[in-house]
Amino acid sequence: MFRSSSRIRRTPLGRWGVATGVLAVCALALTGCGLKPATSYVPAVGPGSITPLDGAEGVGLTVTSKSFTEQLLLGKIAVLAGTAAGFDVTDLSNLPGSQPTRELLLSGQADVLWEYTGTAWLTYLGQEEAIADQAEMWQAVYDIDIKNGVTWGTPAPMNNTFALAVRSEAIPELGGITTMSELAALPVEDRTFCVEAEFNSRPDGMNPMLAHYDLERGAAAGVPDSNIGIYDTGAIYSATNDGACNFGEVFTTDGRLDALDLTVLIDDRAFFPAYNVAPVFYSETLKATPGLEEIFAEISPRLTDEVLRGMNRQVDVDGADPADVAYAWMIDEGFITDPDD
Repeated sequence: MFRSSSRIRRTPLGRWGVATGVLAVCALALTGCGLKPATSYVPAVGPGSITPLDGAEGVGLTVTSKSFTEQLLLGKIAVLAGTAAGFDVTDLSNLPGSQPTRELLLSGQADVLWEYTGTAWLTYLGQEEAIADQAEMWQAVYDIDIKNGVTWGTPAPMNNTFALAVRSEAIPELGGITTMSELAALPVEDRTFCVEAEFNSRPDGMNPMLAHYDLERGAAAGVPDSNIGIYDTGAIYSATNDGACNFGEVFTTDGRLDALDLTVLIDDRAFFPAYNVAPVFYSETLKATPGLEEIFAEISPRLTDEVLRGMNRQVDVDGADPADVAYAWMIDEGFITDPDD
C-alpha cells in the first residue's frame, strides 16, 4: 500500500467547495471599508489592439478574482484590459475563495471576473450532473445565470479540469499510452494511481472514473486498493514524477505539468466535467458600457491550456509576480503597449 504524503494540503479553489459565509461578508466589506487586496499592483498601460472606448473615461470598472495563481493572472489580465480601454479600474483581485467573488458580482459591487463553467454549474447553480461537452456546459450556465443578472462572455479554449498525468519518460514503458481508455489494456501492476483523499472518495471521483473506463475498483483484475496512493494535492505532482505511481490526478493548466515533464492523458470518453474559463459580467454594466464584452471576446481565444500552464509556471515555479507575467503576455499578444517605449 502506498503511504500518504505528509505535505500541507493545497486544494485549488472552485473545485470541491466554496468559502464560508464569513469570507463572503469580508469580501463584501472590502468596497465599503476602502480596502484593497495586497496584490493590487499592475504596471502602467498603453493602448495596443485594445484602445479607449467612447464614454469609458472616468467610468469605474471593478475587477475581482480568487486568490490562487491562475485567478491572479486572469484578474490582472482583466485589470490591464480595462485600463487600456480607458476605464477607471478598481482592482479587487486576490479574494479568498469562490463565494466572495461570486457575491460581489451578483450584488453589482464587481463588474467582471474570469470564472469557470464547471464551478458555476456544480457549485453556484447547484446542479448535480456534470457536463463534459465544453460548448454545452457554457450554454447551460449562460442560460441560467442570465436570469441572475450576470452575463457569460466568450469562453476561452483553456479547460482547467481534472486529468490523469504520467511521467513522459515512462510512456514507452507503458506501451505508448496516450488516452485514458488504454488504461484497461495495461497489466494490473502498472495501473497505479496517486490521488487526493477527496477525489478518492467522492461519488463523482475515482470510483466512477474507473468504471467509466471499464476498470473495477478493488478487483484483483481491475485496480486493487493497494494500487491507489492517497496524497495531499500539492504532493501528487512530485510523487508522480518520482515514480511513486504511474498516473497522478492533476489539473490541466497547472504549471508543474511542464516543469516536471508530465503528460496529460486524453480523456477520450469525456468523463471529467468542463471547466472552461470565461469573462463573466454584471449585466447592468454591459448595458451601460457598450463594447466592453467585445474587448474580452478578443482576449478569450488566446487563453489556451498551454498558455496558462506557461504563465502559471512562471509564477509558481520561477517566482515571478502575476502582474508582471500578465503584463508581458498582454504586450506579446499586442493587446497593450508599454507607455515608456
